[in-house]
Amino acid sequence: MTRLIVAAGGGGDAVAAAAVDAALYGDSGSPAVILTYAWDRLLIDPLPGPRGPDDFTGLAPLTPSVWTVPPTARPIAPAGSTLPRLASELPHTFALLDPQHGAEGIVRQLTSLIHHLNPESIDLMDVGGDILAKGDEPTLRSPLADALTLSACSQLDAPVRLLIAGPGLDGEIPAEDLTDRTGPPVLTFTSKHIALISSVLEWHPSEATGMLAAAARGVRGLCEVRDAGLPVPLTDQSAILHEAALDEALQRNELARALLTTKTLAQAEQRSREICGYSEIDYERNKANRLATQPPHEIDPTLTLRRLAEFEADARRRGITHTTFRRITEALGFDGKQRQPLRDLLINRRPLQYEAPLWHISRDA
Repeated sequence: MTRLIVAAGGGGDAVAAAAVDAALYGDSGSPAVILTYAWDRLLIDPLPGPRGPDDFTGLAPLTPSVWTVPPTARPIAPAGSTLPRLASELPHTFALLDPQHGAEGIVRQLTSLIHHLNPESIDLMDVGGDILAKGDEPTLRSPLADALTLSACSQLDAPVRLLIAGPGLDGEIPAEDLTDRTGPPVLTFTSKHIALISSVLEWHPSEATGMLAAAARGVRGLCEVRDAGLPVPLTDQSAILHEAALDEALQRNELARALLTTKTLAQAEQRSREICGYSEIDYERNKANRLATQPPHEIDPTLTLRRLAEFEADARRRGITHTTFRRITEALGFDGKQRQPLRDLLINRRPLQYEAPLWHISRDA
């Protein structure tokens, strides 16, 4: 007997799933199997969209349609993925969720995995709560991945619990707009709960899961995220894990309902364009083309710190108290490969401004 956690959006949701498993089931035996997309966005993976089994070497078959990602697996260049390193640093088994055959394909993967594992519980886990979207929210940016997993999980012949960690932390739907969509609190994360993933967040670029960890440690304020500089409040509510009703989420989520019978990812993208007005993979395609034409800046320490001071001055005027290293990287014009050396430079030069895993913008220049 084991547990199965489906990380709704891939990326940081997989990291948060490990923390949720430790917090809820830490004393109940072996860690859960985490089923997740290999979808790390452009800071890690220069290719738009999710990666499939053919984009890796060294995967291990778990069922005829599901592959695990062991520490020795490698993405095939130029693709990138955080999953092999997660598998090496966390005790969980990470299995690859492949959306290339739409929601119907994900249903087949989940069904085969459930038959193979006979899990004692199945949790669908999302950080931030955009899985609870209607589809017409003006701040919604990346609904496709979550809608696909919601659509697939709603079709399983097995009970699935929907968990929402840190409402509003993904910067997609404000926390106050989710109040009537989330159910009762399951637990409030503390520093003890996120200890397992603390070292992972020293290198993993997830902003939402990073803010969840910061909130669990007591960080409060207004955090600026993403290339667009979205402000996300860090409050006492940011560290709470909620349970929500999966059937109600499906009825609310027009995109998820439209994806129920999709057979390809391209078909799912088209449904997203029709309902939401865009596909998040189109956004990634456009951004990847734009980044490919921009030569990377050298990280000159003196110049970088001067430009950081200008960024921080503007952020203070906007009332921002914290930001992520992804936001700093993109705001200063660096690319994804430069995120880690930039982060190391800033922490070494100004260690007091590091409130793990966020950057604190001091009140004074």
